[in-house]
Amino acid sequence: MKSPDKHKKIISAATKVFAKKGFFNARIADVAKEAKVADGTIYLYFNNKFDILISLLEEEIGKIIEHIKYTIEQETDPRQMLRIFAQKHLAAMKRNRNLAEIIHIELRQSDRLVKEYRNQTFREYLDLISWIIEQGQKENIYRQDILPDIAKRVFFGALDEVSRVWTDQDSPSYTLEQTTEQVLEIFMSGFVSPDQ
Repeated sequence: MKSPDKHKKIISAATKVFAKKGFFNARIADVAKEAKVADGTIYLYFNNKFDILISLLEEEIGKIIEHIKYTIEQETDPRQMLRIFAQKHLAAMKRNRNLAEIIHIELRQSDRLVKEYRNQTFREYLDLISWIIEQGQKENIYRQDILPDIAKRVFFGALDEVSRVWTDQDSPSYTLEQTTEQVLEIFMSGFVSPDQ
């Protein structure tokens, strides 16, 4: 019988191993060693290494999506919604630096399975940003000439890159609040209508 705790243990181990070695260099044996389980145990829970990566991303990003959605539902101002998205995303990346590294590196790989994940499941995450921008456009808070589909990629790209301040040892030390405010200040200056 499968154990939820063991599943979680394997995902946690894979996050560390993939962040340290890179997905393509990591081996199932590396994940098993980090999780302190036999190699064969991994195959009771996952079909292969790609299955582990996709499960890892779906589960971890899924948690962030649910948390952001819940918080955004309590808010009516699209400016605050964008702040919430940025703050929650950056907080999650600061809390789980290994996940930040995996998102930054592995979602840019050309492998078909990674592309498939990026083009289907991960879109839900990015679509939260475009939905927020569309709400702001309806209220004439955000500029009408902004294309939400382009804006979501630009905004997420900035958050993704800036989250590396906590994984790059050569980066200066910034607080979560400083980082969130800087990203928002830069983007709000370009997003907000001139008459606001």
